[in-house]
Amino acid sequence: MQTIELGRTGRQVSQLALGAMQMGNATGESDSIRILDRYLEVGGSFIDTADCYEWWARKGGRGGDSEELLGRWMRDGGKRDRVFLATKGSALPHYSPDLWAEDGTANWELARRTFAGAGAKTLRDALDGSLRRLGTDHVDLYYIHVDDRATPPEETLEALAGFVQQGKVRYLGWSNVRTWRLERIRGLCARNGWPLPVAVQQQHSYLRPRAGLASASIVDAEQLDYLRDNDDQTLVAYSPIVKGIYDSPEKRASHWMMDSYAGPDADARLAAVTEVAAEAGVTPNQLVLAWLLHQTGPRVIPLIGPRTPEQFENALPALDVKLTEEQLNRLEQAGA
Repeated sequence: MQTIELGRTGRQVSQLALGAMQMGNATGESDSIRILDRYLEVGGSFIDTADCYEWWARKGGRGGDSEELLGRWMRDGGKRDRVFLATKGSALPHYSPDLWAEDGTANWELARRTFAGAGAKTLRDALDGSLRRLGTDHVDLYYIHVDDRATPPEETLEALAGFVQQGKVRYLGWSNVRTWRLERIRGLCARNGWPLPVAVQQQHSYLRPRAGLASASIVDAEQLDYLRDNDDQTLVAYSPIVKGIYDSPEKRASHWMMDSYAGPDADARLAAVTEVAAEAGVTPNQLVLAWLLHQTGPRVIPLIGPRTPEQFENALPALDVKLTEEQLNRLEQAGA
């Protein structure tokens, strides 16, 4: 597996990151360990989790399951030093029995209104909880999981700078954030001597968001332009294959995530992916991961979140795909 520099830190991480969101819930312990061990075996190092994973998996859940599983796995065989470990705070909703319906499904509308946020004390408590569950004295990368516009950014950034100074965090990141906020954060860090977030984790794939979509979480043309001009921040792309829709017309027709992309532009790009994947001898999902790995303006770290060991194995052929300039140009030019 190739590595990539995170921002301009000099720190190399694996170019394919592994998301642990489902580990400990949808993915049971034995399958989670199989995936984690296999990821290290193929040269991976960059593992991503969050304190809120997965509160929604069961009624009354408060998250932390993924972090606890990773802590057990790292202690077994002393794996901590082999891992570039990322976790996040700010997105665990305040507890309410109304967070779940009678059938146990999550009330996401309420959750989004009651996220813990990025106040200084909230983050201090969240980070200490994460460190305890992970069984480590530091994380390599700590994200603000959901941008909190109700808290002054100065308060958040000063708290994060304190974590770095204390040695609890090596590098900082931000997720689900608009471009103008990234620019404001950059200015505050420069003026106050605070460490700049070096990772920006956003939803990003080969499909482009549909016209008129208003989302702080999905990369748009403006954000790509910002990241091209600011290579001290690296794009970490979550949901890079959009729940696997590239391989499945049936899933594209029914999956709620397609609401953010559906339209003539998506149709044209799906056709291009299918065509180039056939030429390369891989599946469309694998082709999209390979396309992301080829990106240089800006550089991209795809973050995969396999639910099963089979899904993890199905992603690996993307690492060996070499696309020609003509194929890359065809993929880039497809669509409106």
